[in-house]
Amino acid sequence: MPTEEQIREALQVVEDPEIGISIMDLGLVYDTAIGEDGKVTVTMTLTTPFCPAGPMITSQVEAVVASLPGVEKVDVDITFSPPWDPRTMASDDVKAMLGMW
Repeated sequence: MPTEEQIREALQVVEDPEIGISIMDLGLVYDTAIGEDGKVTVTMTLTTPFCPAGPMITSQVEAVVASLPGVEKVDVDITFSPPWDPRTMASDDVKAMLGMW
């Protein structure tokens, strides 16, 4: 099974297509849970509840995590609690790119 760090590193390639920035750098991934049965659950949010790219992003998350050795099943749990706030959740580089400094 991959480690949580390996999962998070693999997810670095998944971008929000509207912004063109990694979901990890945006702070959209809240948690990853690794089960002994080969199941990985990714708890994440989207930039808005009605994000039109949501299905594409979740499909990419599933595909990237499923490609890791030992992963048998991937569940993506979308939550809006807490709601995404780039001022507190995005990386410093993303804040600079979005003009938040």
